[in-house]
Amino acid sequence: MRQPQIDGVTETPALPSLREAAMYWLKLGFLSFGGPAGQIAMMHHDLVEKKRWISDKRFLHALNYCMILPGPEAQQLASYIGWLMHRTWGGLIAGGLFVLPSLLLLIALSWGYMRFGDIPQVNAMLQGVKPAVVAIVLFAAYRIGLRVLKNKWLWGIAIFALIGIAWLKLPFPLIVIGAGLIGLAAHYYFPSTFNVVKGHDATQSVQVKAHIDDDTPTPAHAVFSTKKALIWLTLALTAWCLVMGVMVCSYSWQGVLTQMGWFFTKAALLTFGGAYAVLPYVYQGAVEQYQWLTAHQMMDGLALGETTPGPLIMVVAFVAFVGGWTQAVLGSEHLFLSGALASVVVTFFTFLPSFLFIFIGAPLVESTQNNLKLTSPLTAITAAVVGVIVSLALFFAQHVFVPNMTVDGLDIYAVLISMLALRLLIKNNLSLIKLVAIAAVLGLLHFYIDLAL
Repeated sequence: MRQPQIDGVTETPALPSLREAAMYWLKLGFLSFGGPAGQIAMMHHDLVEKKRWISDKRFLHALNYCMILPGPEAQQLASYIGWLMHRTWGGLIAGGLFVLPSLLLLIALSWGYMRFGDIPQVNAMLQGVKPAVVAIVLFAAYRIGLRVLKNKWLWGIAIFALIGIAWLKLPFPLIVIGAGLIGLAAHYYFPSTFNVVKGHDATQSVQVKAHIDDDTPTPAHAVFSTKKALIWLTLALTAWCLVMGVMVCSYSWQGVLTQMGWFFTKAALLTFGGAYAVLPYVYQGAVEQYQWLTAHQMMDGLALGETTPGPLIMVVAFVAFVGGWTQAVLGSEHLFLSGALASVVVTFFTFLPSFLFIFIGAPLVESTQNNLKLTSPLTAITAAVVGVIVSLALFFAQHVFVPNMTVDGLDIYAVLISMLALRLLIKNNLSLIKLVAIAAVLGLLHFYIDLAL
């Protein structure tokens, strides 16, 4: 449909109502498959290209900020844009509806896994999905890399991050700081190198305007205020203390739910790079330290997480459900309620900081949208995240392709599924839900072939 034009500029779309926006965020919550890369791509297509609620430059500026935050960048980006359009309620609704469908679906899938996961056919389908997950993670790096890695400097930062986290075992915060400093230095010595986010092309005969366009003034509610920042910080700390206090009084500090709340608070605050960067930390704590679930169950949970919409970090709901079930936190006669309660508790502690970062930090970010001195470090950090995502793919590949950690134990069938999945994603742009279904069928087919032989 052709857009109305005024003097070579398309007509600026009107601000959607809060109800209209809420319906979109709910739809996104149910349809946002594909992990962070797929969700961000979907939002970009809908909000920038189709609905024109926000311009490409403003969208990517917000994304760069969300990329450096601890927590799920896609959910934070939804909260950011919802807040920018409709103030506090817009941010809460956008971020909340982005998460709610996946929480409900994962509780249902986790129950099915705990009740029927020992059935050989079910396990076989999961074994087929796991190699596809490796391809999905690599595809995430590919998609983000296409958007960000525009020159050799940004490629170098991505490679530096991969080597640093995978082989040198450098902590991710150190990699983030290093990338940010490189970007800051580049602003002074190579000022145009990291300016890869472009605004409207002045040579185009027709300019496509958005409601929140490149030159749209920052709305009054999005101007930073120290008073507002302190209010949000107080509210978040109060909510955290109230929920944690109830659990300490009910289960003691060493109780399973209390320890889950504390662990996932640290995960939300101390890990950067979104879901793909936080999962190794969750694996270390949930599997090795607290033993809420096994390594096998953790990989199964990641496979299930890829079959559901919403943030990939929602795999923590599966981790919590399995932990609550196995530890029977509400008694052996209430295993489903034990798992469901643990999932809700962990989701609360995982996402509370994300809303806080948006409501406090987004006003500051809005004031830097045309400041290359600050956008260069953000772009450099986004490039580093590409390397971290590749390192995570290698981490998963190690456990999926060589489950016994020996050369003789290489699973050729898993490697072939992963290669096929990656080709279908890159060449055929296959949807994630179709890819997962194909991988599950291939896993089941492999089971029956082995059974026949």
